[in-house]
Amino acid sequence: MSSKTASSSSSVDPLKKKKECLGWIEWFRGWFHLIYDFLFQRIMARHLDNPIPLPPINDLTCIVTGSTSGIGLEIARQLAQSGAHVVMAVRNAKVATELIQKWQIESAGLGIALNVEVMVVDLLSLDSVARFAEAWNARAAPLHVLINNAGIFSIGEPQKFSKDGYEEHMQVNHLASAMLSILLLPSLIRGSPSRIVNLNSMMHHLGFVDPEDMNATSGKRKFSSLLGYSNSKLAQVMFSSVLFKRLNAEAGISVLCVSPGIVQTNVARDLPKFVQTGYHLIPYFLFNAQEGSRSALFAATDPQITEYCELLKSDEWPVCPYISLDCQPTNPSEEAHNLQKSYEVWEKTLEMIDLPLDSVERLLGGEEVKCRYGQEQEQQ
Repeated sequence: MSSKTASSSSSVDPLKKKKECLGWIEWFRGWFHLIYDFLFQRIMARHLDNPIPLPPINDLTCIVTGSTSGIGLEIARQLAQSGAHVVMAVRNAKVATELIQKWQIESAGLGIALNVEVMVVDLLSLDSVARFAEAWNARAAPLHVLINNAGIFSIGEPQKFSKDGYEEHMQVNHLASAMLSILLLPSLIRGSPSRIVNLNSMMHHLGFVDPEDMNATSGKRKFSSLLGYSNSKLAQVMFSSVLFKRLNAEAGISVLCVSPGIVQTNVARDLPKFVQTGYHLIPYFLFNAQEGSRSALFAATDPQITEYCELLKSDEWPVCPYISLDCQPTNPSEEAHNLQKSYEVWEKTLEMIDLPLDSVERLLGGEEVKCRYGQEQEQQ
């Protein structure tokens, strides 16, 4: 973990042909990681309790995106039942409200008073994301944990674009969470020490991001939902790594990515036949949603996380902290260590979400940062 490692990752040979895809060794290594996790994740995580016990968090305010189903639902429920103030940032307020009522009934017998609220945000609309951030910041309240959980994996479907013009996997899994993380910095500064926790995936090992083709429309590679998903998750790691570096120690904001493991879903339909066989015939190996929530809850609440992030920052480690499914530090993919490309992804992302390149520095300095998203609706 030395600065030498970081500098070597960012060196560029101008005569070297531009890389246009993963090499076969990297591709093989990526599938090896996925298959290894599939076969051994229960063994790797055997030391973890289910549910994972949480430290005292009564003073924490946490925003959890996509918290009406799956891992996000479990994260929100467990945080709320442990005493945190939880904001469910969701598309469907009705479903979220019904969940809260159910949790309140479950908790009444235990003498636990829940502090949960619902705020609407649609990650397929950057206008909606900007309005959500502005509404929360207007409270001038501290935010201690932002958990960017919401994501999509449109299995086997053709390429789709949001009304903002961006490929849907890239927008929901990366652009929207990046925008939310930047725009909520004022509240995270008020809540310092605070954390940004991004639900990532080991499938980022299969990703390859071309900053000049974030929408995957150039035709260089045939689009599939697997490509869209893995690319968006790699972009998330790369962006998080630069954000991690730009947030100085005085800001007191930690940025992490976590892998929930391979959780029981319907994703198998877009994967190779031998992986599908594993999904259908060996369900024992898959995590349920509660098990899949453990790494995110650990990253959001464990008191040693802040110290670990400070250690990596002082060592000038080239990538952001990454927590594995067994709640242990792990290393992102080799491609994620490409610092030059990470900065290119950073710049392209800010361009796509219409934020200035010095947004972080300006927000840390107490300045206001505006983007065009969310403005038109306010003026009408």
